[in-house]
Amino acid sequence: MDEATIVKGYQYAKDIYGRAGVDVDRAIGLADRIPVSMHSWQGDDLIGFDGIGELTGGIVATGNYPGRAATPDELRADIDEALRLIPGKVKLSLHACHAELGGKKLDRDAYTAEQFEGWLSWGEERGLGFDFNPTFFSHPRMDGNLSLTSGNPGVREFWIEHGRRCREIGEEFGRRLGQTCVVNYWMPDGYKDLPADTKLLRERMVSALDEIFERPLDVRYVRESVESKLFGMGVESYTAASHEFSLGYAITRGKIYCLDAGHFHPTEYISDKISAVLQFLDSVLLHLSRGVRWDSDHVVLWDDELQRIMNAVIHNGYEDRVFIGQDYFDASINRIACWAIAMRNTRKALLKAALDPIGAIKRAELEGDFTSRLALWEETKSMPFSAVWDYYCMTKEKPVGAQWLDEVKRYEREVLGRR
Repeated sequence: MDEATIVKGYQYAKDIYGRAGVDVDRAIGLADRIPVSMHSWQGDDLIGFDGIGELTGGIVATGNYPGRAATPDELRADIDEALRLIPGKVKLSLHACHAELGGKKLDRDAYTAEQFEGWLSWGEERGLGFDFNPTFFSHPRMDGNLSLTSGNPGVREFWIEHGRRCREIGEEFGRRLGQTCVVNYWMPDGYKDLPADTKLLRERMVSALDEIFERPLDVRYVRESVESKLFGMGVESYTAASHEFSLGYAITRGKIYCLDAGHFHPTEYISDKISAVLQFLDSVLLHLSRGVRWDSDHVVLWDDELQRIMNAVIHNGYEDRVFIGQDYFDASINRIACWAIAMRNTRKALLKAALDPIGAIKRAELEGDFTSRLALWEETKSMPFSAVWDYYCMTKEKPVGAQWLDEVKRYEREVLGRR
């Protein structure tokens, strides 16, 4: 589509939205400035570079599409390619298993920011902020599916120290890159079959997390979140860090609570939980994913739930209290396309929410005019959003429409296909 046609469509859309009381330029600015954290592990199937080489602990990446990044340089190159396709403010979320050991014999309980210097230098060059994740899985020191809750004191202390090191690394990320780093704690600990004692592991988990978080850190540089899960592969019957556990811990310890879109029963939606938990917490972290009958980490679609999530953020004015990140890993299709599809969909949903005439809809609700509320909601669905989206992408010098797919195919031919 040529520039003149895009501008003409934008002017039409601006007029339509303006009649509904929406400042389109303000909406674009709002949706553009909200950081969305793109996860490194989509590019390498969460294998990492610290020598473990396989996934365990309720984690699985399905598919064998060619071109997986096998080195840090390959992964960074793939992320660079994805960033060329994605509008808006982006951060990068790293996992501890993406450390670069440089031939040193270090284990995860000894990592420092030095093992991420290559990432830090790369991020500084691009003005990227980082988020961070301890890797409490896929390691010989796991006690089955137990890490922080293991009854083996040596195993438990190993993982406590890993947690301590990761928060220090996150603080250094924030200091060096000038953007607050969110360090998110997810542990797979639980049982495949019914436990006899549902209390013990949770008591150990509380104690271990308290030890990890004992020393205060500078909240200008690092914030910390705890993530819940309903179940995982190999822990189908009992998960120590359940929703109630993690929410309770976050509230009582002053941490951020992480809501993952795939970590609840299929009939539950995290969009409805955002305004509930923010009555009691100052911030939440969202992990955008898509479960298909279970927490299967499918690529995020621009579906009803994604839109409801962003509506909950934007319509409630929570954009400065919600951290947004991605969390899926699909190895069945082009991995860079996964990033592009989901990140662009997330930005679309943010822009759509910012463009909604929510003021008029809320006024109708306050006046008890539920007929108008429903009618106005329905009218938002046919307003000319796509014309604004195309204009936004063009002004940010990002591909308009499906043009990004041509670039992905080129990169696949010239780079991924030669690995």
